[in-house]
Amino acid sequence: MINNKPSLDWLENPEIFRVNRIDAHSDTWFYEKFEDVKLEDTMPLKQNLNGKWRFSYSENSSLRIKEFYKDEFDVSWIDYIEVPGHIQLQGYDKCQYINTMYPWEGHDELRPPHISKTYNPVGSYVTFFEVKDELKNKQTFISFQGVETAFYVWVNGEFVGYSEDTFTPSEFDITDYLREGENKLAVEVYKRSSASWIEDQDFWRFSGIFRDVYLYAVPETHVNDIFIKTDLYDDFKNAKLNAELKMIGNSETTVETYLEDKEGNKIAISEKIPFSDELTLYLDAQNINLWSAEEPNLYTLYILVNKKDGNLIEVVTQKIGFRHFEMKDKIMCLKWKRIIFKGVNRHEFSARRGRSITKEDMLWDIKFLKQHNINAVRTSHYPNQSLWYRLCDEYGIYLIDETNLESHGSWQKMGQIEPSWNVPGSLPQWQAAVLDRASSMVERDKNHPSVLIWSCGNESYAGEDIYQMSKYFRKKDPSRLVHYEGVTRCREFMTRRHESRMYAKAAEIEEYLNDNPKKPYISCEYMHSMGNSTGGMMKYTELEDKYLMYQGGFIWDYGDQALYRKLPDGKEVLAYGGDFTDRPTDYNFSGNGLIYADRTISPKAQEVKYLYQNVKLEPDEKGVTIKNQNLFVNTDKYDLYYIVERDGKLIKDGYLNVSVAPDEEKYIELPIGNYNFPEEIVLTTSLRLAQATLWAEKGYEIAFGQKVIKEKSDMNNHNSESKMKIIHGDVNIGVHGKDFKAIFSKQEGGIVSLRYNNKEFITRTPKTFYWRATTDNDRGNRHEFRCSQWLAATMGQKYVDFSVEEFDEKITLYYTYQLPTVPSTNVKITYEVSGEGIIKVNVKYKGVSGLPELPVLGMDFKLLAEFNSFSWYGMGPEENYIDRCEGAKLGIYESTQ
Repeated sequence: MINNKPSLDWLENPEIFRVNRIDAHSDTWFYEKFEDVKLEDTMPLKQNLNGKWRFSYSENSSLRIKEFYKDEFDVSWIDYIEVPGHIQLQGYDKCQYINTMYPWEGHDELRPPHISKTYNPVGSYVTFFEVKDELKNKQTFISFQGVETAFYVWVNGEFVGYSEDTFTPSEFDITDYLREGENKLAVEVYKRSSASWIEDQDFWRFSGIFRDVYLYAVPETHVNDIFIKTDLYDDFKNAKLNAELKMIGNSETTVETYLEDKEGNKIAISEKIPFSDELTLYLDAQNINLWSAEEPNLYTLYILVNKKDGNLIEVVTQKIGFRHFEMKDKIMCLKWKRIIFKGVNRHEFSARRGRSITKEDMLWDIKFLKQHNINAVRTSHYPNQSLWYRLCDEYGIYLIDETNLESHGSWQKMGQIEPSWNVPGSLPQWQAAVLDRASSMVERDKNHPSVLIWSCGNESYAGEDIYQMSKYFRKKDPSRLVHYEGVTRCREFMTRRHESRMYAKAAEIEEYLNDNPKKPYISCEYMHSMGNSTGGMMKYTELEDKYLMYQGGFIWDYGDQALYRKLPDGKEVLAYGGDFTDRPTDYNFSGNGLIYADRTISPKAQEVKYLYQNVKLEPDEKGVTIKNQNLFVNTDKYDLYYIVERDGKLIKDGYLNVSVAPDEEKYIELPIGNYNFPEEIVLTTSLRLAQATLWAEKGYEIAFGQKVIKEKSDMNNHNSESKMKIIHGDVNIGVHGKDFKAIFSKQEGGIVSLRYNNKEFITRTPKTFYWRATTDNDRGNRHEFRCSQWLAATMGQKYVDFSVEEFDEKITLYYTYQLPTVPSTNVKITYEVSGEGIIKVNVKYKGVSGLPELPVLGMDFKLLAEFNSFSWYGMGPEENYIDRCEGAKLGIYESTQ
């Protein structure tokens, strides 16, 4: 649509979502000189416009500076703002977090496609630039990589265009608007438009220019778009490569291509062919190495545009990977091997910059993923920055690339499905916008080998519009699968070849898999990792070995969405929804991550790293069974380290190099010897990188397995050199030994004094407890209501019985407590004391039918306040629980203050 008269009516018209915007195309790099190809992360034909821009904020359109864009309008008096960045994080408007409902709930009574007239923040941006020499006298475009939510553009007072879709590039041809010397660029950004109804993702509601802005110019003849298609032969060693090109410019040219490996060797060369608006170049590549997350082998495709005299006009580069992803016999396969997605959902987020993340953020993220055995990411719920896809190609991450589409609040209200006014649904006035979003994503990302699956969006129910999107994906790119979970609730518009659900219980998934399913299963969201959580994950990962058609899942989610907020005393804290007086809000529901918003790692990541291991290590008394579940990588890339410990203290360790082929297992005997100590003997084996990689140093541990190969001898089974003295009183029993004294009370129901080297340790009799602080997920499932009688059990337990047994080497004291549960229950506490001063404490609860689940079972030892640190032999190094301890190691650990 070509239009030179901007209108605010466009903001409420779902059928107008782009004005004068050029068609989407591949994210290709191009140069006029061969020597420029070696430049790091830059193109001479590109001019960055990031930096400080002039800026004016208005709460709605009636209050904005209406003529700010005009050439003669003086903007020297208005404020500055940083581009890229959200306006809400730079002193304007307010931060608001919302999950499902629309952010205007309770403020404005609206239905699609309408928006508020009184509150729709406007950001008026102005910057000045001179076109650099490399771009002069060429066709020149301006690229906005991400603007939220809708915006108008002027150059030198002339209207250029309008665009929506926050998360894909919006580009305009500004050749005819430029002039010699200084140029004025003006952008008017609106926080809300009709597009806000289909951008209802679970995130902070920001606005502004939050991704890069730049100019780029193209040579007189230019490769405007590339679509790389590869066809592997059955031997997976040789392949055909077709490069489908869309050209613009001078027809008196020729085009050719060749392929280089990472060493710079040319491995395939095409013929020269004459210019055409659309053309295809063909290559035959021999002895290629395939791309996968395990081995992300990349090649560089060079496309040369030459004049007929042979002089170079343009060289285009495109990183490519050869891979074969398909559905085979109802299984998703890579190179005919069953793939398991060990994934996370990932928002682009930074505690300081919101969704305006940096390259450094992305590098940190991708290294974390690789270090924690995470092989897949769902770009929830929008296309990410282009750089992220290049990094996933390079480091090796599988992607579900998700369309910027979510209309959760239009069909699910207060947890109930009520799609009476669902958008986009089957409404024809929304279909073009929906398809445009899909096209913008596909055209940009289609050449990235990391992208295995296109996603139609998230939580937008179902209908003809999304169904047409899925048809577009399949027609445009049959080499990839199509995902959309929303049709689970409305299967009339089925869009996918695999089953995908959110938050199904492991038992429900197993029921599906046992019912002769026609499609493989993935969990597009599972393990809701809000707060202290991610317990029970092993129930899901165990399905991977049990059912071929279970192919993994994507944890919700990667990182907390929290923002730094300064308190009145100047201290910075991480703040969640509601902390900015934002209403409505979903409070701390934004905190679902394996990492915190400041990119410190939470204890949950320890469990994920272990359960996502590609190699399983199962030690026993003589060695270790190594199960290599990699698809393509041999274990000779790692060193096998083993360590034998006696109650956590080193006895012996060593390294071996072992070779176990992919999808095979082997038993390795270890030179660990036999040990006849009374203490517990533990064998730990681990695989460590033999060489440094892009994402970790040499020696980094990627997998481990641990086993107690000899249990601690019972106190009755060995002689103690230390004799005890038992003192019986009417109320107390004293146990005296070498350097220690303990007093047990028949009246108080337990130990009341413990002295080592004449130093008292405890202040009160230890008590059992059955209640703990509720977690975020507990509160979400009403755990505190369902299980509250266990709080009463903790507070109101009654001591009812005592007995004692004496032996030569130990004394055992038994205390019985009655709990005020309905029905009533008993708990027995046992103290077993040896002459060395070792006290073994055991709590036995048998369980009673009819009671709610037990939140926790433990004992509360109150120590003197002067003790500020302690060490223990147990599971660590991170905090762990009965349902989150698979990734913990048995060892000696010390507390931190």
